[in-house]
Parts: sequence; structure tokens; C-alpha cells
Amino acid sequence: MKITIIGGSGFVGTRLIDSLVELSDVQLQNIDKQQSVKYPLLTQLCNVLDVDRLTTLLVDTDVVVLLAAEHKDNVTPKSLYYDVNVGGMRNTLIAMERNGITRLIFTSSVAVYGLNKNNPSESTSPDPFNDYGRSKWEAECISQAWYTKHSDWNINIVRPTVIFGENNRGNVYNLLNQIASGNFLMIGNGENHKSMAYVGNVVAFIAFLIREKRVGYNVFNYVDKPDFTMNDLVYHTGDVLKKHIPTTHFPYWLGMMGGYCFDVLSKISRKKLPVSSVRVKKFCAVTQFDSSKAMSSGFQPVYILEEGLRRTLQYEFAKVYID
Repeated sequence: MKITIIGGSGFVGTRLIDSLVELSDVQLQNIDKQQSVKYPLLTQLCNVLDVDRLTTLLVDTDVVVLLAAEHKDNVTPKSLYYDVNVGGMRNTLIAMERNGITRLIFTSSVAVYGLNKNNPSESTSPDPFNDYGRSKWEAECISQAWYTKHSDWNINIVRPTVIFGENNRGNVYNLLNQIASGNFLMIGNGENHKSMAYVGNVVAFIAFLIREKRVGYNVFNYVDKPDFTMNDLVYHTGDVLKKHIPTTHFPYWLGMMGGYCFDVLSKISRKKLPVSSVRVKKFCAVTQFDSSKAMSSGFQPVYILEEGLRRTLQYEFAKVYID
């Protein structure tokens, strides 16, 4: 089986290649606009917007895993979300059809549901609140429309919640770093639940779909349970690092005022700042999602959530933050 990962030079893609590269019956290829630091010999440079080169590189592929995305909170211009996330889906499907490839796994996002929803499942109507979520949903809509005309294809959609793990430098890393350092402001009462997914489990689930889900159009939320509250994250961080972490709670309205101030400063300075009103909203929101469909599919997570958090904290911070 030849598996081509589009956008595999990043955090999730590298861990996915780690999990597949030793399999004797699998041939791997990574297509990315950036060179893979760990797997340069498996990587072909290509922008997902270049449909002709994408077509050439997908020759003889059996399964495509589409990871390529614009996903950060502060992408500018915002049109990039749609160019890459929506246009990338369209180009991938065209290139696959040209090569007779009929199996696709696409990593979408729980951002399609929006904020403060009541534990949405895959049947919940999408209601994205930002351009990232809207672009991911539009990409899904393209794949749905495609499947209606290509019913012999197999398309699996994974909607992971926020992914964390060793060597990631995203929002969870920044949050854990702030907590571990003690330079942490708790906005709100800290009882808002946060669904999270450890990267080791996410890539194991993708590998499971490659092996086991070979027919139909399937959509799965991916979340590692049980969900932690913000207070839980503070507790576990202190427990793993053997460190007392004091927290002061600030009201939501004050946090939002600070976020808007940083928005103005960012616009004036034309610099991307670590605090924004969008990040404050996401920090204080309840982000719980139903993952029962994935967990009843036959997949068994490799790690419990607490173990994934412990591994990440020890790898990233144990040698830095010691009482």
C-alpha cells in the first residue's frame, strides 16, 4: 500500500510518519511546501494549490491523508484559510481522480461546531465562529458533494479537538508553559471543560482508519476523555512538575477588555501578539465534544489523556520549571 500524506512535515504529520514508517507493507510519501526536518528523503516539495504538480506526485498512491491547512488564530490575510483549506481539498480531489485514487482521509476540526455548544456529536449542525472553522466546513462540504457523484470512493473525515504533545508549539504548549512558569492569569472560574487530544492517539486513529474503514463516507470527532477543566490542567501541571502553582481568577469582562487592547496594539504595530480577543474567547469557552462514535468504532486509544499530558509536561518542562 502506498500512502501519501499531504502536509506531513509538521507536528501531526511527522508523528504519523513515525507510526507508519516501520511497517513492511507500506510505502510512504510526504508532499509539503516545507521540507520535513525528520524525513527529507520521503518528502516532495509542492504547494497544495498547484494541482498539476500534485497530480504528478500522486501517481501510484492508494490512500491520501490530507493534513495541509492554515490553522493558526492570526493568519493574514484571512483569505489564506479559504485558499489553502478549501482550495487544497478541491485540488486534492481533482488530482486523486486523475490518478484513479479513491481513498481519502481528511483532518477537519471540531471548530466547525463553533463555541459553547452542548457536547456536539457528528450529527450536530455546524456553526463555526471563525474563518478557520468556516474554511474547514467548506472543505467538508466539497468532499460531501464529491462523494455524491463518486459513491465508490471511501472518504473518512476526522474532526479532532485541540491536539497537543511533545514538540508541538501551538496553543496548548503556550498555555502549559504559562501555567508551569507561574505567569498565568485564570480568566473566569476555571470550571469550563476543555476537550483535548494527545497526538499519539490521533495518529493511531488515522492509522486505524487506513486499515479498517475502507468503504463509505464516515465522519468522526476525535477527543480523548475524560475532559479536563482549566482547574484540572493547573492541578495536573503542578502535580507532574512537583510545583506549587498559584492562580488568581479574573472576571471574563476584564479578560475580554485586555484581549481587545491587544487587538488594537497588534493592528497598530502590525505584529502578531500572543494575546487577542479571539484567544480569550477560546480560553473561556466550554469546548466539549462527543467522541462516542470514534470510541465505539473498534479503535482503542494507546494512551489515556492523563498519560499524554504527563509525557508532554515531562518532555517540555521538567528540566525548566523545578522548585
